[in-house]
Order: sequence, then structure tokens, then C-alpha cells
Amino acid sequence: MTQANPRTAAYPIDEQFLNRWSPRAYNGADISEETVLTFLEAARWAPSAYNAQPWRFVFARRGTPQWDGLLGLLNEFNRSWAEKASVIIVVLSKTTFTPPGAPAAVPSGTHSFDTGSAWAYLALQASLSGWHAHGMAGFDKERARTELGVPADFSVEAAVVIGKLGDKSILPEGLQAREMPSPREPLSKLAFEGKFPG
Repeated sequence: MTQANPRTAAYPIDEQFLNRWSPRAYNGADISEETVLTFLEAARWAPSAYNAQPWRFVFARRGTPQWDGLLGLLNEFNRSWAEKASVIIVVLSKTTFTPPGAPAAVPSGTHSFDTGSAWAYLALQASLSGWHAHGMAGFDKERARTELGVPADFSVEAAVVIGKLGDKSILPEGLQAREMPSPREPLSKLAFEGKFPG
């Protein structure tokens, strides 16, 4: 058993997995390009089928000319709290790859799965570095595709904000109560030996 924050893991795991969580209260801290690239460097080393590395990232740091454009892609709810984050990242995945020895690209059945592993690496590196990452589905994917110039053979997967933890009192009252590391379902509901339960 491992404990950290209010979380308890049923089996012994490294505390980094319990310490990583997705807050909404950020303090608006500046972030250097080098720090952002450090998080993306961790993502670069994620595993992928055929080592195809389908993940791509478009980012904007607070205070740069690109910030408002990426912030504007988020839905109103996410924009209301994410505006205090330090960087916004749009996560993309290449939907095709060229297998070794093949003459042309073919559809990739694992591009989203593999890109999810890169997001996890990024989030853990941010957490280990004293920052907090929050992934989001609530943004305009079609506008992102158009405004960011995303090619047709890429999927727009998610948006991510990263920042330094702020005081939860800046959030609406309903969100303040949720501003803590969230629990997880018990492993017995998620993992099954042999076959899926009937």
C-alpha cells in the first residue's frame, strides 16, 4: 500500500503517481520555453507501436503572441479557469505511419493510444518538476485544426494546460470543493484476469 496526499494505492507504487493531479486553480506564473520543452522532452520518450511516435504538440506560453489564440480554442467553462495557467498545449496524433520496409503509409490503429502515453509522460514530468498539468476535451477541435494548420492525416486529440498551483479561492464555489486530488475506482472494477466479467 502507498499513501500520498489524501490518496491511497492498494498496491505498492511510486508516490509520483499519487502526487500527480489535475487542478484548476493556477497562479498565472510565467514559464520559460526551456521548462515547456523539458516536459515535451519527457513526452518524446514514450513508447509507441513500431516506434512511430505519432504525437505532436502545438503550445503557447502566457504572455506570448500565440497565447490568446490557443486560449480562445477552449470552451467557455475551461477558459474561465485555464486563463491563469502558464502554458496551453494542443495534442495531436498522426493517424498514418509507414511500417518498416513498406512502400507507403497505412492507417495507424494505435495513434491515439500511443499519444496518450506521451501525454502521461508529459504530465508526470510536469508534476515531478513542481508544476501541474490538466488535460481537457472541452475545446473546439475543428477550429484548432483550421487555426493551427493541422494536416488532414492528424487527429486533434486534447488540450492541456500547465501551471503553478494557485489558491482555490479564485475558483467559483462549486469548483473549490473539487479542488483536490481525485479518487480512483478500485482496481477490482478495472482489471480482470482471463476475461471480461459477464
